[in-house]
Amino acid sequence: MSDATATQDRGAYRAAVRTLLRDTLLDAARELLRERPWSQITMAEVASAAGVSRQTLYNEFGTRERFAQEFVIREGARFLGLVETAIENHLDDPRAAIADAFEVFLAAAAEDPLVKLLLSDDGTGEMLPLLTTQSRPVMGWACERLCVAMRRSWGELREDDARLLADTFVRLAISHVTAPYGDPRETAAAVARLLGPYVERAFALQASSRTSALALTTSCA
Repeated sequence: MSDATATQDRGAYRAAVRTLLRDTLLDAARELLRERPWSQITMAEVASAAGVSRQTLYNEFGTRERFAQEFVIREGARFLGLVETAIENHLDDPRAAIADAFEVFLAAAAEDPLVKLLLSDDGTGEMLPLLTTQSRPVMGWACERLCVAMRRSWGELREDDARLLADTFVRLAISHVTAPYGDPRETAAAVARLLGPYVERAFALQASSRTSALALTTSCA
């Protein structure tokens, strides 16, 4: 085995160990949150439930606030995975993709016991603000991930259009999760009526630009 290969193997091993540690700590927090709000859970309890020291937890996440952010992001990744699948299932129909994506997101959030617990927070639970008044880190992560997914599925969509659409989608989704209004299907249909024309127009502009560029290339040939 070469030195380069050995170094790569050690790096991969360290990364795997770190991922396992982080997942174990976040899983421990999820189990504790099933019983009581975040404000009543200490970092020492999370570490103990995960089978590590409190210092190990702080070495990995830095602060209690950062740990809470990472927890919300990890939980949010499950919902965004559903959104990405919905988009991939409707590559040729962006309006249907938006409706399906919004519906599965809201339906999954409505059934998730942890989301229900967070939404029952009376303002003292410390974690709900990460989706509302202190949502910038979580929202930034979600918008970036969704933008990448849209660009991957809809190559015709310009990056600035994808970013605007992703940002609007995430903001609307968080708003409807934290303050539900109506049936998920009806809400999703309304959001699709709002955002669908924007996506279709963005697609049309891209198609028009490609046609114009092809015509110019042909005329210059």
